Amino acid sequence: MRRETEIWWKQSEEDLISAEKNFEIERYYVTVFLCQQCIEKGLKALFFKIKNTNPGQTHSLLFLAKETKVPEKFNKFLRRLTPQFINTRYPDAAYDSPSEIYDKELTDEYLKETKELMIWLKLQINK
Repeated sequence: MRRETEIWWKQSEEDLISAEKNFEIERYYVTVFLCQQCIEKGLKALFFKIKNTNPGQTHSLLFLAKETKVPEKFNKFLRRLTPQFINTRYPDAAYDSPSEIYDKELTDEYLKETKELMIWLKLQINK
């Protein structure tokens, strides 16, 4: 496996573990942030593998998904997840602070969909 693919994928998996741990301690905004980071890094790992080049400094999960031929069934989730790297970090990005926006139910949805896409990404990375 190409070095860039390996290190981006490894960090993607670490971010998922951290997302799960933060969910357990009810740090929901951190969980959602790490879900976004996990998927972004996983998609970049796949981009490195497929394209043999750096995707640049994009945060667009839809762009990365299109370039790596992620099934369209994930697009709705990716549209919702993409802006979360901002909403979870900046208190003035949304009406309320990040710690007040996310609850257990909403966060659980993000985490479940992240895990589903990670399964697909892992299959592609390991081909």
